Amino acid sequence: MKIAVICGGLSNERDVSLSSGVGIAGALRGLGHRVVLVDLFLGWTEPFAAAEDLFTAEEQPVSFAVGEDAPDLAAVRTMRPGQDLIGPHVLEICKAADIVFLALHGEEGENGKLQAWFDINGVRYTGSGYLGSALAMNKSLSKIILREAGIPVAESVTVRRGEEKAKLPPFPCVVKPCSGGSSVGTTIVNGPEEYDAALELAFRYEDSVLAERFIAGRELTVGVLDGKAMPVTEIIPRTGFYDYKNKYQPGMTDEPCPAPITAEETSAIQALAERVYEALCLEAYGRVDFMMGRDGVFYCLEANTLPGMTPTSLIPRMGRAMGMDYGALCQALIDASMKKYRK
Repeated sequence: MKIAVICGGLSNERDVSLSSGVGIAGALRGLGHRVVLVDLFLGWTEPFAAAEDLFTAEEQPVSFAVGEDAPDLAAVRTMRPGQDLIGPHVLEICKAADIVFLALHGEEGENGKLQAWFDINGVRYTGSGYLGSALAMNKSLSKIILREAGIPVAESVTVRRGEEKAKLPPFPCVVKPCSGGSSVGTTIVNGPEEYDAALELAFRYEDSVLAERFIAGRELTVGVLDGKAMPVTEIIPRTGFYDYKNKYQPGMTDEPCPAPITAEETSAIQALAERVYEALCLEAYGRVDFMMGRDGVFYCLEANTLPGMTPTSLIPRMGRAMGMDYGALCQALIDASMKKYRK
């Protein structure tokens, strides 16, 4: 197959996306696919006669490691003139491909706008469509939907810029951007005296912030592939909480998979993950994050429509527990995504 792997972009998860994209492209080439790796924002700047020709060019191996801090997006913007988010020749390359593997993370690639643009232009891509992407990306909206579906979620309030004092959340709470990812801009707040600083940090990234009750317990996550739950993974940061550094720096977090929970608990949380997947109209694959509270209830934190595929990411770990190496997992994600186009 001719596959365009799209990564990078201008979200706060740009570096995570680059790491995912490099890994995916290498794995797909190893399976014999013809692959072009493209940065969504920078595009393709080298001359070519036809986009088709790029899929036959010899590609040099590349690598990319995620740093401890989120990227400097202002510096990235200086690398290409103009303010448009999509770089030169991206659409041409994507239209020439049999399918686009979306290795994007964060709002820019997961909020449904890019998916809708691809739909309009007849481009096939991996993961959920525009509707599921939009519903899952907005944490405030997704919690409303999940509550209506009878899925436990933490008590929360949505705070918009200029309305900071309109309503206070329960304390302790977690304050985070409504549509962010990788825990960028997230703070655990223990009392009102810490609240303003947490809001200020979250508002650096967007104008709507979610403040939800902090749930003490065990953090668990479940991948869903083609509508079926994958093995459960527990997330145990060695220090602090599961923030950007702990997610992407090797050795910072223990992630047993399958998680050391009972068979009954495993079945219950997997069934709940599948219900979240259906309630939010997800397709092909995703990952659903939970807190197992001290009351024994599984509270859904969020659903990720394009979960990380870096060396430290969770979906590849679940794939290995199922007997799939990284390349086989990438192929499985493509196969599940292609089903959308056979209906």
